[in-house]
Amino acid sequence: MRLEVIHTGNFMLDGGAMFGTVPKSIWNKLNPADERNMCNWAMRCLLIEDGNRLILIDNGIGDKQSEKFFGYYYLNGPHSLRDSLHKAGVDFKDITDVVLTHLHFDHCGGSVAYNTAKEQYELCFPNANYWVHPDHWEHALDSNPREKASFLSENIEPIKELGHLRFLGPDLQITENIDAIVAQGHTESMICPRINYNGKTLVFMADLIPSTGHVRPNYVMGYDIRPLDTMRERGAFLEQAIKNDYTLFFEHDLNVECGTIAQTERGYGLNETFSLKEFI
Repeated sequence: MRLEVIHTGNFMLDGGAMFGTVPKSIWNKLNPADERNMCNWAMRCLLIEDGNRLILIDNGIGDKQSEKFFGYYYLNGPHSLRDSLHKAGVDFKDITDVVLTHLHFDHCGGSVAYNTAKEQYELCFPNANYWVHPDHWEHALDSNPREKASFLSENIEPIKELGHLRFLGPDLQITENIDAIVAQGHTESMICPRINYNGKTLVFMADLIPSTGHVRPNYVMGYDIRPLDTMRERGAFLEQAIKNDYTLFFEHDLNVECGTIAQTERGYGLNETFSLKEFI
């Protein structure tokens, strides 16, 4: 099995929205804000080669939205989905499976692009099956007013229209070595892929624990539709992470790729942080 980080670039979000009811005097030490109260976040994806399958987990924000849309998110950094894949020696056509943790635009925007003439949409990964939890798919198509702005039809509907949509089964198995954990707090039926790598377990945290600053169960994002569920789910997961020696892969942490968890006098906390290469 091969694992590679795929950096798709950084974007900025309001710090208060990212930390919910946690006071700025606390969260600003974890991820310092600029004068606009904006914090910088990664959109870090994961490439997995498992047997004859080449799997990409999430794919960032994409590049097809309007200048006005991108003006809200201050895209920055030296990385892009295309450049990172090419650096890994991979072409878009090589990907066999795209696993989408959920369909918020910063996780799935790279799934779909305009064609050359910008007249219609095409899949960025034309030979891939796109895997989504079935309950999340239904939720994304008919969401609540509060969350609706995060689900963009142009990121979602072409996947089905072009015949590449696949649903995870009840066993949540992706390959023999990859399954998924379901979480309901951030959005309906988000998945966190769990990878067995040479007897070690790596969990792609998506937005259950988006960064090292969100390890504490009560550091819940304002974006979560069920914050109390997030707290329960995160606490239960962290207990399992310690018990089973999981390594966490952080999708949105600007600086830290991976880490392990420990129980401290103040509750759950980071034990060690390291790169994916060090995990391998």
